[in-house]
Amino acid sequence: MLASVTSVEEALIALDAGVDIVDLKNPLAGALGALEYDLVKDIVLAINHDSCVSATIGDLAMEPSLIIEATKAMLETGVDIVKIGFFGQMHHIECLEALMSLAAKNKLIAVLFADELPDFALLPIIAKAGFYGVMLDTANKNGSNLLNHMSQLQLAHFVSKAKSFTLEVGLAGSIQSTHVDVLSQTQPSYLGFRSAICKDEIRTSKIDPQKILSIKKQLY
Repeated sequence: MLASVTSVEEALIALDAGVDIVDLKNPLAGALGALEYDLVKDIVLAINHDSCVSATIGDLAMEPSLIIEATKAMLETGVDIVKIGFFGQMHHIECLEALMSLAAKNKLIAVLFADELPDFALLPIIAKAGFYGVMLDTANKNGSNLLNHMSQLQLAHFVSKAKSFTLEVGLAGSIQSTHVDVLSQTQPSYLGFRSAICKDEIRTSKIDPQKILSIKKQLY
């Protein structure tokens, strides 16, 4: 289970609830909004290696130099995993090729978007570039969720294909507790949550530890 958090306080709540991946993200700044580097460092120190920590680099244009700079900066904070959004359909291969040297020594996850016609032909290229994993999310947080854009069968195909290239596979995108059973059947490495673990299921609200524990019971 991946839980996205926005502060030291929320990170410690997620850690105490026993989530597998504490994910650092700013929901006020887009689908993969990045937190300030100093705040990320504070959270990494607070977690103290007691859980895996991932972080997003922001909703950036697909410009290799821009992506590399942001990825390097986030890696320097000490997080275990950096998540990189591959938005739209242009310049993905150029960005993957540019990230190969970083991927060789660090855990990078490529995030594709179910509501932006993702190209699953990228999966072997992502693997060849040395990425640790791939994730399917939604770019537009407008009330729709992952299953509004792809069927269970399509998601199972994505998971199976990604795993065939030895990639870790995550599913996210406004996933709620009612979606857990269906999505779990596709056998991803993990499911990612933000709105479902927040007060009133609003992704910009504070997280609720009881909601985390409730979803954990469904998963495990």
